[in-house]
Amino acid sequence: MFFKRIGIDLGTANTLVFVPKKGIVVNEPSVVAVTMDNNRVIAVGNEAKEMIGRTPDIITAYRPLKNGVIADYRVTEAMLKYFIAKVSPKIRFSKPDVMVSIPAGVTSTERRAVVEATIKAGAKNAYIVKEPILAAIGAGIPINSASGNMIIDIGGGTSEVAVISLGGIVSAHSARVGGDRIDAAIAQYIKKKHGLAIGERTAEEVKIEIGSALPQVKEEYVEVRGRDLMGGLPKTIRISTNEITEAIQDELREIINAAKKVMQETPPELAADIMDKGIVLSGGGALLRNLDRLITKVTGVPCYVADDALLCVAKGTGAALDNLDIYKRTISIK
Repeated sequence: MFFKRIGIDLGTANTLVFVPKKGIVVNEPSVVAVTMDNNRVIAVGNEAKEMIGRTPDIITAYRPLKNGVIADYRVTEAMLKYFIAKVSPKIRFSKPDVMVSIPAGVTSTERRAVVEATIKAGAKNAYIVKEPILAAIGAGIPINSASGNMIIDIGGGTSEVAVISLGGIVSAHSARVGGDRIDAAIAQYIKKKHGLAIGERTAEEVKIEIGSALPQVKEEYVEVRGRDLMGGLPKTIRISTNEITEAIQDELREIINAAKKVMQETPPELAADIMDKGIVLSGGGALLRNLDRLITKVTGVPCYVADDALLCVAKGTGAALDNLDIYKRTISIK
C-alpha cells in the first residue's frame, strides 16, 4: 500500500511513523547497526537494538541522533529510508510528502540536515515542524487560540519546553537532558554506590519498573544484574525506589530549570493563562512516576500528563498533515 503523506517523530530514542487514517504504523528504536570495515548498514530499529552491547568488534550498533539532532548524517538517511520504505514500499514510483519533527532549539544547519536527509531518503516534500508544536497538537491543545498554553515534551535526548499562542512559539527552551541522561545517571549511581556495572537497557528497565521523581514512603524494590567491578563476575543486587529518585535529581532539576526559564520569559497575560490551565507533560519522560507532582510542587503551577504522552508528537504530525491549511503558519516546507 502507498501513502501520500507520512508523519515521522524522529526521536533520539525511538522513531514513530504516523499515517493519516491509519494511526501509528511504526514504533521502533532509533538504532542502526553498521559494519566497521565497509560502513554498511545491516540492521535498523528493533533488530538493531537487540544487538546493542552484544556485537562483535566488526559491528557497532548505535543511535545516529544525539540530543534530538543528526550526529551521523549518512546513517540517519539510511534509517529514514528504512522507515519510509516500510510504510510505502512503492516509493520508487511515487514519493510521499513527509513531515518530520525537530527540537525547538535546532540551528539552521541542523534543520537543513534533517530536510536533506528526508528528501534523500525518498520524500517528495519535507515538512519540518518544531516538536513542542506537534506535541501540543497531539495532546489536543488548541494552539491557534489567543491564549497561552505551556507544554514540556521530554524525549530521549532533549526536553522541549514552550509557551504557545496563536499557532506560534512565544518562548521556548530546549534542554539537552532527557530519558538517556536519566538512564545514564541511574547506571552511574549503581556503579558508584554498589560497585556494579550495568548497561543502558538495564538502567532503562529499572527506571520504568520502580523510578519515581519524588521519594516514596512505601518503597518498591527490583533485582538488578550486572558485572561486579571488584571481582569482574556477574552479580545481583536489590535497588529501591528512593535510590533511583536520589540518582536522577540533577537531571530532573535541569528540566525544571528549563521550565522556570520559559516561565520567566513569558508575557504576563499568557502567564496568567498558564496558571489557569496548567502545564501539559508529554513524551516518554512524562511517564516517570510523580514527575507531574514534582513540577507542580516546585513551580506552583498545576501540571498534567497528556493522554498517550509517548505518542503526542507522532499524533501531532497526523493532525497537522490532515489540516495543513490550519497549521500552515507553524510549518516549514522544503
